[in-house]
Amino acid sequence: MIEPREFRNALGRFATGVSVVTMCEGDATHGLTVNAFMSASLAPPLVAVGIDRQANAHQTLLASDRYGVSVLRNDQESLSNHFAGRPTPGVEEPFVEVDGFPLLKGALVHLICRIVAAHETGDHTLFIGCVEYLDYGEGAPLLYYAGQYARASERKLSE
Repeated sequence: MIEPREFRNALGRFATGVSVVTMCEGDATHGLTVNAFMSASLAPPLVAVGIDRQANAHQTLLASDRYGVSVLRNDQESLSNHFAGRPTPGVEEPFVEVDGFPLLKGALVHLICRIVAAHETGDHTLFIGCVEYLDYGEGAPLLYYAGQYARASERKLSE
């Protein structure tokens, strides 16, 4: 039997980017820091986010038809903490509205996705989204490795 803590420790050795998933509930905007985010298909353009079924945002996302993904830059650790439930004094929620949907201002990547499927997998639900909007810029991503933030060095990407 594999113990959950050991499983978490082992998979923590896989460096991931840090992103904030945004969703709307009426007039309220909600955000949740996730590192369970991945590309699922190029054609059609699909991404998946894994949300713990115990998270408050889980029910909100189940009732939604869209979600946003903001991939954080290496200087946005305080926003990651804020949306992970560890508020930092002085941190504002810098939402920018795109096509009527909230995303985090200054993020490295912005996606708006229409939910096309939700699959329960263990203690999480994978929400598959078809990307309807994307934008990205230059910069270095905020990374998460072995339970700590890490930073990649910035380099110019060629297209």
